[in-house]
Amino acid sequence: MENLTIATRRSKLALWQSNFIKDELHKLYPKMQIQLKEFVTKGDKILDVPLAKIGGKGLFTKELEIAMLEGQAHLAVHSLKDVPTQFEKGLRLCAVTKRYDPRDALLSNKYSCIEELPKNAIVGTTSLRRRMALKLLKPDIIFKDLRGNINTRIDKLNNKEYDAIILASTGIKKLNMQNAVKYFTPISTDLIIPSMGQATLGIETTNNKEVIKLIEVLNDKNAHIESTIERSFVHALQGGCQVPIGVKATIISENIIKVQAIVGLPDASEYIKEEINISINNYENIGENLAKIFINKGAIELLKRAEKQAFN
Repeated sequence: MENLTIATRRSKLALWQSNFIKDELHKLYPKMQIQLKEFVTKGDKILDVPLAKIGGKGLFTKELEIAMLEGQAHLAVHSLKDVPTQFEKGLRLCAVTKRYDPRDALLSNKYSCIEELPKNAIVGTTSLRRRMALKLLKPDIIFKDLRGNINTRIDKLNNKEYDAIILASTGIKKLNMQNAVKYFTPISTDLIIPSMGQATLGIETTNNKEVIKLIEVLNDKNAHIESTIERSFVHALQGGCQVPIGVKATIISENIIKVQAIVGLPDASEYIKEEINISINNYENIGENLAKIFINKGAIELLKRAEKQAFN
């Protein structure tokens, strides 16, 4: 192929990610013409409603997928955490890239860590997963919805609309915005378990064999193993952005992988949490098997109640 078109959202982070993949492909195929084609997704347009209330799955990917199916683009670059576990017919996850920092982070101009937050501190996040995790740490926190791109969210913090906000560390670091606020503090995954695929890029393509052959060389082995476990766990629980699910797989040695997972109600009044160290052999089955443990403990019913609580 002489030309490749990458479908991308228009946010600064999405463009950074798409340009990163473009540069990586240019290293492999220096003579190839590679261009970006920008799209606005439903998730970019609706900024005044929590994602859980407008159907979180695919809100940041649908328009890009349509573009690929219609032949307007050959591939799309996503934050893997935004990619549903099931694909439209004719589409596939072709590669996942090396993971950046998977942690969430506290951003504040007043407080350097969660422990310093005062009683009834106003914290900006719309994520049900983050709300649940923070309620477990500080039950008196008051949440205020926070939507928009990274710059918009930080501007709201700097305008004193919040005492602190919670964002993914990886986006802040990619855009070199650690100094945009006084305190930028990544939070251990032992305290807040990330969402599936957080800090990994997912490259989606059609089933075009020529394109697949070009792209699959970007697949990172460790990120592939970890994200496969995380995505299969969420898939088995029939979950996504609409419900509070955290799951993080971490390869800790050549043969052992640690998996942390939590599901519960947004107010943290009920939750199920597990951490296992397990052989990396047959990693394809680890996520589903862990999900079965959660299901036996009532996770499906708990997540249905979580969804109702979120909508109310």
